[in-house]
Amino acid sequence: MNTAMIKELRERTGVGFGDCKKALAEADWDMDRAVEIVRAQSGAKAEKKADRTASEGLLGMALDGDVGAIVEINVETDFAARSSAFADFVERAVSHVLDRGADGVAVALEDARQALVQEIGENVSVRRAACLDASGGVVAGYLHQDRKKGALVCLDAGDPDLARDVAMHVTAMRPLVVAPEEVPADALAKERAIYLEQAAEEVAKKQQQSTREMPPAVLERIADGIVTGRVRKFLAESSLVEQPFVKDASTKVGELLRAAGATCTGFERFEVGEGLG
Repeated sequence: MNTAMIKELRERTGVGFGDCKKALAEADWDMDRAVEIVRAQSGAKAEKKADRTASEGLLGMALDGDVGAIVEINVETDFAARSSAFADFVERAVSHVLDRGADGVAVALEDARQALVQEIGENVSVRRAACLDASGGVVAGYLHQDRKKGALVCLDAGDPDLARDVAMHVTAMRPLVVAPEEVPADALAKERAIYLEQAAEEVAKKQQQSTREMPPAVLERIADGIVTGRVRKFLAESSLVEQPFVKDASTKVGELLRAAGATCTGFERFEVGEGLG
């Protein structure tokens, strides 16, 4: 048994001692053939596990100047997510995104992902990634201590402390967009349809409770008022600048930014497993 070759194969492929020993023996201790065998075995094992739900995992975050990156890497169990091999893969993924952008990260890391699947025995998924460029402004991030949720924020002015505070707010309060006018039309239409239904029920109830028949115009005004108020509330709750700041509820985030002469130009918020299962 050549322990040095087994060690070298482990370093090149990331798989366990036993699998490396078997691959080298099968390859007659030819290193290049052994690498091919390990990769083939990794691919087969990864394929078998691909349909297993991976909803645990970790976020990775990295900053360099005015550029920030965030990734979500999923695995089947929290136990596997706490392994050093998984953590190393997350760091490799976020470094790739920081250096080369989010496009194609899953393809670029596929061999490493397959090797990790073989090593830890669970399905691993490079679920999503984002890269934000502040373009001369300020980028900052906040990653919760359990690495399960976090956010990146770009400002056109201000300082890193302000940007980090806003990133902390985004992590905690889950805004959908920066400003009300950015709420997608389809999302707004769905909410409005719900409010119309609610308003119709409430107006019908008012009519039943009334001692006299209310004119249709009055009922319509009541319904319009209900819908308008709830749409306004939805837009405020969904928009970063309209939300009360998480560290001082007496101040809206928009006011905080204006006081610093800054505007939020974008954010990304990730939470492990969000929307899965």
